[in-house]
Amino acid sequence: MPEIVNSARLARQTAEKLIGSRAALQRTPALVGFDGFIDNIYHAVEKRKSATEFERMKSLKNLGKLATEAAGKSAALEIVSQGTRHGGNGPIMAFALSSLGVPVTYVGMTGHPKPHPIFNELAKRCTVHGIANPAETDAIEFLDGKLMIGKHATVAEVSYETIKKKIGDTAWKKMWEGARFVGMVNWTMLPHMTALWKKIQSELLPKPTKKTDKAEKKSNTQARKLLFFDLCDPAKRSATDVKLALETITKFQDSCDVILGMNESEGLQVAQTLGISTTGKGQKMITSLANKIREKLAIHCAVIHPIEYAVAADENDAVCVAGPYTKQPKISTGAGDHFNAGFSIARLLGCDLAQSLQLGVATSGFYVRQAISPSREQLVRFLQTL
Repeated sequence: MPEIVNSARLARQTAEKLIGSRAALQRTPALVGFDGFIDNIYHAVEKRKSATEFERMKSLKNLGKLATEAAGKSAALEIVSQGTRHGGNGPIMAFALSSLGVPVTYVGMTGHPKPHPIFNELAKRCTVHGIANPAETDAIEFLDGKLMIGKHATVAEVSYETIKKKIGDTAWKKMWEGARFVGMVNWTMLPHMTALWKKIQSELLPKPTKKTDKAEKKSNTQARKLLFFDLCDPAKRSATDVKLALETITKFQDSCDVILGMNESEGLQVAQTLGISTTGKGQKMITSLANKIREKLAIHCAVIHPIEYAVAADENDAVCVAGPYTKQPKISTGAGDHFNAGFSIARLLGCDLAQSLQLGVATSGFYVRQAISPSREQLVRFLQTL
């Protein structure tokens, strides 16, 4: 099993790939969907020092302790607003892709018949088609993670039928056919997503190539879309639902190149659903796990990104790359979506697995430090400092 890669040389090589990529990225249209949230970001108060000063609650464990000790009694948790921004895995990923130079069409819960004002900046950067009003999430951020409290009534409106009704059958098909990259994320929150995927397969995908005709598949590599999937914390969905979603994702591989992205927790949940053993610990176990998931699903690539590193496996290799970890992130909500955007862009540019992971962790690393999506130039400079 390969050791974790952490080198300035890899970062510089990845920066070089990105420096000359402007024209190539402009020729790589992306389609992303289908969620959309208003994210209210908060910090929790551990101790109040004055009317304007407080000590931040740093750990989710502290919150858990507070809740546990309140059982049979009561507890008060004070939260302080850190701002409101557009949210949802899809919009954040789309924004990150567009910031790096990819022309993006976004279809999702951004407001209908016109975009909610929170998505105005996204609408300036991307072509946005709203099919439902956004849901709302209160994200209480800690240094070791975040607690997401959701108000999600409108997620039930997202379906294939809604897309066709709100956008039009012809326009929707044109969007799909014109996209070189498609990101479909936040399956967990969208109850009709699996059915939506099945409709795409039956109505929009070409007939599968014969599995025995490897030469033909290789010759058509450029015509195959790159599809990125992220289940996004499937713990609250049943094992049956998760299994059906994974089986449906697998079927896209017949005519497209499929990437399944996961954080560490999601990787372990997927492994459990697929009956994959997870013996051992640390990066060697996670790297092995990514490889086993890819093999089990028979897809192009599986990616798992814990906080301090990221791993990926395709049919040729399994690689682990260290991330530019910081103990003091300005923001953590959206970090995984930025990783997904950076990794996907690298794959579109023909980068190898190590470079793709490096671009993913760098995109996420810049974002959590600066609380903004990096431009291509900013990301190049950041890579050159690693």
